[in-house]
Amino acid sequence: MNARLAVPSAGWLARQPIRRGEHRGHTSGLAPGLVQGNLMILPQALAADFLLFCQRNPKSCPLLAVSEPGDPFLPTLGHDIDIRRDVPSYRVWRDGVLVDEPSDLGAWWQDDFVTFVLGCSFSFEQALIEAGIPLRHVQQGRNVAMYRTQVPTQAAGPFAGPMVVSMRPMTPADAIRAVQVTSRYAQVHGAPVHLGRPDLIGIADLSRPDFGDPVEIAPDEIPVFWACGVTPQSVAMASRPRLCITHSPGCMLVTDWLNHQLATG
Repeated sequence: MNARLAVPSAGWLARQPIRRGEHRGHTSGLAPGLVQGNLMILPQALAADFLLFCQRNPKSCPLLAVSEPGDPFLPTLGHDIDIRRDVPSYRVWRDGVLVDEPSDLGAWWQDDFVTFVLGCSFSFEQALIEAGIPLRHVQQGRNVAMYRTQVPTQAAGPFAGPMVVSMRPMTPADAIRAVQVTSRYAQVHGAPVHLGRPDLIGIADLSRPDFGDPVEIAPDEIPVFWACGVTPQSVAMASRPRLCITHSPGCMLVTDWLNHQLATG
């Protein structure tokens, strides 16, 4: 990771309402300028296979950090981050079934857990907005729309399943510019994986996202799809690990890293 840490107080202050349980909703638009991350927590016995899964599927699962077994702190991502308390809402999965959605992991934490933090498209959204590309879900204060596709991921050990994508409606001209902008942000999903017809990737109805909130697509717009860090949740449903913990879709970990320092080129 080439990005230097931001001033710790910026991320720390943004995390405090979350840690106190005062903010349990999505984090789109929260803490402008700071990198946010998707979450996957697994027992150590499954960690090596999931690491390989991330390496084989870097568009969906761009790694930002991996913890030591049993260590809830992530000092490379920010000052005083405690992964047990600093995400607005978690999802607990047993054998591929969602069994709990707590606001902290005090009752679930195990001393063999390994935490993976993955890049999030909320980071490149700042670059899109600065490039003059409007984002309707941000304007409306909504979570981004996310869909399970029929595009398979590349399996690793027990981990396999369909890719999840996030969608943002844009005019064709803005879509071309968005490809150029997000191509510089490989650590937060990079360029889109698909533009236009959703049926070609197995999405039947854009008005009914699998995760997040629906947004209207105007007559002069096309849907633009990016690989999404909710893919591990789709994989958990398909591969059914004994136990894993993720963030609730859209409810991210706010780090101390700066979005613009992720850009390359």
